[in-house]
Amino acid sequence: MAQSDPLFLGIDGGGTGCRAALWRGGPIGQGAAGPANLTSDFEGGLANIAEAIARAAQAAGLSQKDLHHAIGHAGLAGVQSEAMARRVAEALPGRCRVTEDRDIAIAGALGPEGDGAVLAIGTGSFVGLRRDGAIRAVGGWGLQLSDQASGAWLGRAALAVTLEAVDGMRARTALCNALLDRMGGAPQDIVGFAAKATPAAYGALAPMVLEAAEAGDALACALFERGARWLDRALAALGHAAHEPICLTGGLGPRYRAALDRPDRRFVAPRGTPLDGALILARRAGARA
Repeated sequence: MAQSDPLFLGIDGGGTGCRAALWRGGPIGQGAAGPANLTSDFEGGLANIAEAIARAAQAAGLSQKDLHHAIGHAGLAGVQSEAMARRVAEALPGRCRVTEDRDIAIAGALGPEGDGAVLAIGTGSFVGLRRDGAIRAVGGWGLQLSDQASGAWLGRAALAVTLEAVDGMRARTALCNALLDRMGGAPQDIVGFAAKATPAAYGALAPMVLEAAEAGDALACALFERGARWLDRALAALGHAAHEPICLTGGLGPRYRAALDRPDRRFVAPRGTPLDGALILARRAGARA
């Protein structure tokens, strides 16, 4: 590594946290901070991104001035317009392209090239397909309207069925009782939580749903089945072919493997993380400069 080597910055921002990495002839520093879903909390997300970058620079022994020369790519949850992307880019050091987080997830999972489907299922979710360099994706429109099968979706849906159980519309299960106790013991506590809950707050409930499903809880299993059905529909909508690999990423992605398995489907392990994907795209931009 030489100081004359170009400096690259990769940023991965999601509903649970954000990470930044610096590359100069190789990885030289990483940093992490809190959530960076810009639709949920624009200013808070920007502050967390800045903190992650600062920590990466500190780990690399670089100053903020050094970062002015970086070529970067930031993949951030909640970036839904070019205007928002430009606004974020203006707040970042160096020459940084800002996109929604789909591109970096696909580049990280499949590598710089190669065809395949990526089912990215963390706090939020989307399903993408790369074929001959072109990317198509479905989902990922945020928890209010989308993000099916995700951790936030599971948490919110579990609270909804808990309220139905309280109303006598379905049988109570151990999951319902556990969620009711966690919220405070009364259905009004669930309503109060939901009035202020962020995707990250809903996502924090997903481990309870997962644990209950593993124990055979009927409602928890039904929620995972609903999520898997949506993922199947997404693959069909994208025209996924049997010979094209499927990569399950994110904290919850691998949990859907059994429900999605078919004799003619081929699953592959992710080649890297979304942060790796951000650096891949940053370095590609540097090569074109």
